[in-house]
Amino acid sequence: MKLGFYPDVVNENATRIVALTVILLGLVSVFIPNWISLGILLFGFVARVTYGPKFEPFAWITAHWVVPKLGVPFVPTAGPPKRFAQLIGLFFASASIALFYLDISVAYTAVLGTLVFFASLEAFLGFCAGCFAFRLLMKAGLIPEEVCEKCNNLNFDKAPTS
Repeated sequence: MKLGFYPDVVNENATRIVALTVILLGLVSVFIPNWISLGILLFGFVARVTYGPKFEPFAWITAHWVVPKLGVPFVPTAGPPKRFAQLIGLFFASASIALFYLDISVAYTAVLGTLVFFASLEAFLGFCAGCFAFRLLMKAGLIPEEVCEKCNNLNFDKAPTS
């Protein structure tokens, strides 16, 4: 197994459920600032960026237990834009830890609030802002098309949530 494997195709519905855990951990971290919830939030993003749902506990539970138990259908969406969105989340989680450590509470709250806002867009509306940015970067030629061959096969331009 190579380091950094992320699936080419992921379940859109599962990613929306996992976004709920980001919302929950983000809100806990805003209202009860602590290292534990921040560490879990950071670990989640690191694990999802590198391996997708394979080793991240919330994503794994969602994919293997929640989705089958609830009968949530598999809705394919391209993996690379989702991975890019997770990378942006990783930056926000890292910044929140730095701000927490430096005791800059207003900025800390703003960074986590922004993360919770964008995770809420994903979870409740199915809009992935990171995926939207990924699409713009592809159209601008800053991300080569071969990075996202699956995007093209999924009719990426007409999929508002990927």
